[in-house]
Amino acid sequence: MIPAPLRIPAFRAFWLARLTTTIAQMAMVIVIGWQVYDISRETMSIGDAAFQLGLIGLVQFVPLFLLTPMSGWVADRLDRRHVARAVVALETLCALILFLATWTGQLSLPILFGVAALLGVARAFAGPALGALAPNLVPRDLLPRAIALSSTAWQSGAIIGPALGGILYDITPHLSYGVSTALFAFATLCLFLIPPVERPKIEPGKPIQRMIEGLSYVRRNRLVLGAITLDLFAVLLGGVTAMLPVYARDILVVGAQGLGPLRAAPALGATLTAIYFSFRPIKTDVGVKMLAAVVVFGAATAIFGLSKFYFLSLAMLALLGAADMFSVYIRQSLIQLHTPDAMRGRVSAASTLAISASNELGETRSGFSAALIGPVAATVGGGIAAIIVTLIWARWFPELRRARTFDLPDPAPEKPPVAAGGV
Repeated sequence: MIPAPLRIPAFRAFWLARLTTTIAQMAMVIVIGWQVYDISRETMSIGDAAFQLGLIGLVQFVPLFLLTPMSGWVADRLDRRHVARAVVALETLCALILFLATWTGQLSLPILFGVAALLGVARAFAGPALGALAPNLVPRDLLPRAIALSSTAWQSGAIIGPALGGILYDITPHLSYGVSTALFAFATLCLFLIPPVERPKIEPGKPIQRMIEGLSYVRRNRLVLGAITLDLFAVLLGGVTAMLPVYARDILVVGAQGLGPLRAAPALGATLTAIYFSFRPIKTDVGVKMLAAVVVFGAATAIFGLSKFYFLSLAMLALLGAADMFSVYIRQSLIQLHTPDAMRGRVSAASTLAISASNELGETRSGFSAALIGPVAATVGGGIAAIIVTLIWARWFPELRRARTFDLPDPAPEKPPVAAGGV
């Protein structure tokens, strides 16, 4: 039985583009991380090489942080399909640069850091455009299932990509980047198959004013604010992605071949969870279940940090991926259903900024912490901190606990803020 959203041709093309771009991105990311750490270890200690992994996250975050407010306005103002196509074209360029540099033997840390910065630019515009485009392709009642399927595409790509990247890298280092280039080209074709969609109407005003309104909407809506910031701080403190090359090379001692399964394990757990939700969506006590999932995420992170056994490490990574997907599914559904279409690009930009802050800055935090106190202490401490943050957020944002179902009324039209001195 084909899930209802995939019966819609436009959403099917979107889903294929999402899947193939994620495979290409993940195949690149695992090789970039390995090459940065491997090149650094030729002349550096474990701590200094981990510090380089932290810098990679920071280099990706800086352009994303600077551009995300603008990218949200762009996603609401311009045709979201065109923005998505331009983003994939930039990612194609990144893959091609790394392919040529690796093939010719000219690869270096400056090239890897430069491409990482370009990927940060691409992600700044990709998140708002793709996040705001998906709800335009399906009826409102199918949106939670469409979000689950979109997450399935991303997580499936996150499983296939690292394994594919590792296998192709073992064959010859430049091959993974060549295949990524081809996959990005296919994704671009899929995006061109999406027909025109209804454009949201934005009230006239200066671009800066429109951007600020998006952030103001998030600040005023405590449910949206609580959901976004919970993810930000939990993953910022509990993320383990940056430490995987360290664990593969120097703690679990499984090398580059073992790194692929480690990188894919969280996505495997997340994919199975997303597939389940695409057929059996959550219907009751969604807020409490989201908070419980983040606690499980933190606990699995801490156990992974302590593990010296490869298969236990894989199991914990799969569990934290499943818990993260559980939380993501509920959070994204609540955010999309509580946001007017004319604001979705800017609210998606705020969500993208939070997600990227948690991911890229999380990599920076874990890399820098590992350089100071060691990778094990940094990972375990991060998992415990994620649990503490969840308990604090459950108290600070009771709106999260009170969110019972997804059966919400249509979001109210955007209201302009009352001018200072108004009645």
